[in-house]
Amino acid sequence: MPIQDRRQFLGSTAVAMAALVASGCSVRGPAGTGSPRVAGYGDLVADPAGFIDLPQGFSYRILSKLGDRMDDGGSVPDAADGMGCFDIGGGKLVLVRNHELMPGQDIGDPLPKGFGKRDGLVLPGGTTNIVLDARTLAVEKQFRSLAGTIRNCAGGTTPWGSWLTCEEAVTGPGQRYGEGLDKNHGWIFEVPATATGLIDAVPLKAMGRFNHEAACVDPRNGLIYLTEDRDDSLLYRFVPNSGKRLAEGGQLQAMRIVGLDDTRNWDGSNMPREREYAVEWVVMDDVEAPKDDLRQRGAAKGCARFARGEGIHMGDGELYFACTSGGAAKLGQIFRLRPAFDGSRETVSLFYESTDPDQFNYGDNLTIAPDGQLIVCEDQYTEVVDNHLRGVTRDGRAYPLAKLRRQTEWAGACFSPDGRVLFVNSYSPAATLAITGPWQHLG
Repeated sequence: MPIQDRRQFLGSTAVAMAALVASGCSVRGPAGTGSPRVAGYGDLVADPAGFIDLPQGFSYRILSKLGDRMDDGGSVPDAADGMGCFDIGGGKLVLVRNHELMPGQDIGDPLPKGFGKRDGLVLPGGTTNIVLDARTLAVEKQFRSLAGTIRNCAGGTTPWGSWLTCEEAVTGPGQRYGEGLDKNHGWIFEVPATATGLIDAVPLKAMGRFNHEAACVDPRNGLIYLTEDRDDSLLYRFVPNSGKRLAEGGQLQAMRIVGLDDTRNWDGSNMPREREYAVEWVVMDDVEAPKDDLRQRGAAKGCARFARGEGIHMGDGELYFACTSGGAAKLGQIFRLRPAFDGSRETVSLFYESTDPDQFNYGDNLTIAPDGQLIVCEDQYTEVVDNHLRGVTRDGRAYPLAKLRRQTEWAGACFSPDGRVLFVNSYSPAATLAITGPWQHLG
């Protein structure tokens, strides 16, 4: 995602639905029966509260917002970004939510501990955990779970119940924006969904130091795929030494596409849609990259360049990732990677490329719905933003799912484990929402 000065700042059951209605959230009226005749869920209906427009029959509830008092004595920070949802048993869900905060941003009382400091104060970036009743979606507890980091942008869930939170900041003492910092930044940290307070922040340095965006894990073999938010970014893969014990290290690799070194399509001729390209993986060295040159060294080895890698999510044997400014119109692309497994051929293809801002404009975080459709968060760069949640069908058709009426971006879209609730963030002022509705497509 873009740096702060480019931002636009200006449940699961019928009982959960009843709780949402009782809470006073906006409800769009009775839903029609059967599947829609066209892609999507129909026209968006204006929200009387002026917050989120949704299709008929859908509703939203605000679970947590900027300034709410938390159980650790602090208040909910701003800049709510990437997020993951976990079932921790006992009828409880947990949302682990990133806060993309920069050094010096106000978060109220000083934090007691964290990874890094500036001028002696723990840095404000990190994560908060929100514990929910899975049946009613009532918030039971929320608290800081990670601190001392910079610009925690996106990340990804792991099959073993943790959130990989990614710093989109490569800086440190003596480097750009690094005045007063005591440590280098640009790492991934692991936050357990079962955390009960601030964890000891341990950087997973073997996963590389670069402008991290998001991560996803292939549950079949534990390989972790990583995006990088730069105009000349690479797609990375991390091979752990010891399965889920990521702190024990591993090998970082970058993608090379056979016969293609540039996927960005800025001149409209690089990569045709849906053509499958064979993939190879190049081992990277000096992955802690004190010069922030990992992507340039990878490109020199023939690794493919992408236009600002953003959200990434694992589906059923394939993963999708967004590139914010890719394509001839520079409005965004979505790629599909089919990882090799059991001797299969590994391929990548261009799944979607926007040609018009009205169909898709700067896709960022994304998730995969239980039926295989994509839900993508827009983060536009226009002076006045008109950000949508966009659905993308399995055959590559984009449609509007929701419109955010605030001048900010969507972020952190993720489904509840049963697929009946979509959790998502409004970036600033921070607000975490639960969206429910007929979801006719969901199986």
